[in-house]
Amino acid sequence: MDSISNPYTPNAGATPEVVVGRDDQLEAFDVLLRRLERGRTEQSMILTGLRGVGKTVLLGRFGDLARTAGWEVVEIEAVKHDDRRFRQAMFSQLKAALLRLSPRARWTERGRRAAEVLSAFAVSVDLDGTFSVSWDVPPAEGAGDHGDLAMDLTDVFVALGEAAQEQGRGVALLIDEVQFLGRSQLEALIQAVHKTVQRKLPITFVGAGLPQIAELAGDAKSYAERLFTFPRIGSLEGEAARRALSAPAAVEGVVFDDDAIDLAMEITQGYPYFIQELGYQVWSIAQDGVVHRDDVEIAREAYDAKLDSAFFRVRLDRATPLQTAYLRAMAELGPAPQKAADVARVMGRESTQVGPTRAELVDMGLLYTPEHGYAAFTVPDFDRFILRAVPELHVPEIQKRRRRDDEA
Repeated sequence: MDSISNPYTPNAGATPEVVVGRDDQLEAFDVLLRRLERGRTEQSMILTGLRGVGKTVLLGRFGDLARTAGWEVVEIEAVKHDDRRFRQAMFSQLKAALLRLSPRARWTERGRRAAEVLSAFAVSVDLDGTFSVSWDVPPAEGAGDHGDLAMDLTDVFVALGEAAQEQGRGVALLIDEVQFLGRSQLEALIQAVHKTVQRKLPITFVGAGLPQIAELAGDAKSYAERLFTFPRIGSLEGEAARRALSAPAAVEGVVFDDDAIDLAMEITQGYPYFIQELGYQVWSIAQDGVVHRDDVEIAREAYDAKLDSAFFRVRLDRATPLQTAYLRAMAELGPAPQKAADVARVMGRESTQVGPTRAELVDMGLLYTPEHGYAAFTVPDFDRFILRAVPELHVPEIQKRRRRDDEA
């Protein structure tokens, strides 16, 4: 069939032609906005789940809902920044949001106050002046200038929330890849949201991240579990999974027969990204407006090759030889969460010897820790890919340190 009309979107964060199976989360976000608009409180949320399950897509839909409701939306993909650069990024984004809420020429007292607090927040980035404020708004005194990230960001959120409230609008801060925030940064965001809830202000932070983020948030602030819900976004099930495959095709007048859908569900296990990739490959095989089981069978080889060369491979290529060995040992044990001691045993090492490697893989976002002492892959089917890509386990030799007298 015509590749130009292919309705499937196997791209990172690309919104599918039809979004299914996420109605509960969309409704919860809509309720959050409407209650904040009325000066009432509501738990915000941080979406958690593996790679490829549609967290970024859902966060994008939240942004669409907020904009439709007249809210200002700040969208950020978290990266590993120190606190100084985090301040810079937040200042730039929140400044833009304030100017969209209210142009400078129309600032009221609250609008100007928010600008002054933002200036203080930015000025306190670096006392030697390496980061200068890019607008001529004098910094506030006693707000946003404590030198403590959590206190300063709280002042910013309160001032910006008050400015938005005055305009009859709100601000939604949507942050993807939350697990890459530093502990102090996550703590600051949670504390800032907590204060806006207490003040009943229309400003909130909604995030998305890998499964460990619920634990990280709880570690950062004990009240996070009461401030947020942590919806687990997983594979689609039942009719929702089938519609994710068939509905985009139907938009183009193409029909999947039941046998074709059954096989596709068996192959993809309902994972949204996998459904999009398989649908994309099937589209180039099928003919005459009907997709049969044989079309799915034929497309499967191209589907596997594409996942191996892109979705999976890009993650493995970031690993060192020792990290690759750890992943390979985990894959040998199977797809379930694996105990650190068992992985070390397969590698022929002690747990203490490979513990740092495991921590590095968690820090890279390749593994997460579902419970103490266990680790699991953050990507569905990654274990099977590793077994294909690394047929044999090879553990690098331990590098012994030379004594100083030997070096002399």
